[in-house]
Amino acid sequence: MNTIHIGQEIEAVFNKTEHSISWFAKKLNFDRSNVYNIFKRKSIDTDLLFEISEILDFDFFVLYKPKV
Repeated sequence: MNTIHIGQEIEAVFNKTEHSISWFAKKLNFDRSNVYNIFKRKSIDTDLLFEISEILDFDFFVLYKPKV
């Protein structure tokens, strides 16, 4: 089984945007420090992942689908 570090995946997608951490934090109604904590997480609540997917316009759930 391939282990996904979702925080690193979110950070990688975020870094491809031209947005600031402050912008991302504001969209999530978080402090900037909480955004950095998200980037460190190996797992994440699905509701939060869905919200992040919407904000960054990237379906992170695809990463969990088995390769056929």
